[in-house]
Amino acid sequence: MQDYATLRAFVAVARTGSVSRAAEQLHLTQPAISLKLKQLQANLGLTLFNRRPQGLALTADGHTLLPAAEKALASGQAFEQIAGALHNTLRGKLAIGTIVDPEFLRLGAFLSRLMARAPQLETELHHGMSGSVLSRVAQGHLDVGFYLAPPGEGPGQDALAWRELTHFDYHVIAPAGWESRLVDTRWEQLAALPWIVTPQDSAHHRLLKQAMAPSGAIPNRVAQVDQEACMLDLVRAGVGLSLARDALAMTERQESGLAVAENIRLPCALSFIWRHDSAAESTVNAALSTLDEVWPHRLS
Repeated sequence: MQDYATLRAFVAVARTGSVSRAAEQLHLTQPAISLKLKQLQANLGLTLFNRRPQGLALTADGHTLLPAAEKALASGQAFEQIAGALHNTLRGKLAIGTIVDPEFLRLGAFLSRLMARAPQLETELHHGMSGSVLSRVAQGHLDVGFYLAPPGEGPGQDALAWRELTHFDYHVIAPAGWESRLVDTRWEQLAALPWIVTPQDSAHHRLLKQAMAPSGAIPNRVAQVDQEACMLDLVRAGVGLSLARDALAMTERQESGLAVAENIRLPCALSFIWRHDSAAESTVNAALSTLDEVWPHRLS
């Protein structure tokens, strides 16, 4: 197999028709180019050029070999480019804490763009409640995660950095036909109704506790669930009240006839969280850069 330097000399002379111009193009001396051509012809046992007054011209054998030589050089260049790119390819693992549903997080778009940016990066998704994701990121068990809290509050831990992505409201929802029971929207009255509650790690729990605290009300718990889909199913079944994101509440009112308490909105923000001491890590940086593409109008 011929070396690439010899093939480059052959192609340069073939294209320029001149040893001197080829030497200038390749930043080599003319004797060096002539030697490479002589060695190539000797190794192949073929005459590749005819000398003419105006320079060198390819023989029939030279014309036949030229496309193969150019293809070999292109393949060699591609090989070197790929090898060089591997030095800068991001590798490793990124553990991501997810919450609620993938569509709300724009998770598909986020992962698709992250994989395009760093195809060698392995991602792990760990689904949980907002508070559990917070704890696991703080403890270093997760690299990044999604988190829910009232706007401006963030995770409330000095060790964690955060970026608000969007604001929305939670609504009080109730089974179909319960509109009359939601006329009095004072929290002490609503609290007396049967409630489907969530564990302390959930944003539902924190928001409801914060809303009821001024009145001293405590919800009448009849069931506890840790999944939004299960909660909605119980509300549809007539078990009791719960909280739902604005988009879900409006959809359920239209499609399932669920009642929605008027004039009650619990503001919330979706945030992305990570540890301050991991901000310089390439995997976390890749996640944050991708986040800017998926949520370009982030709030903080």
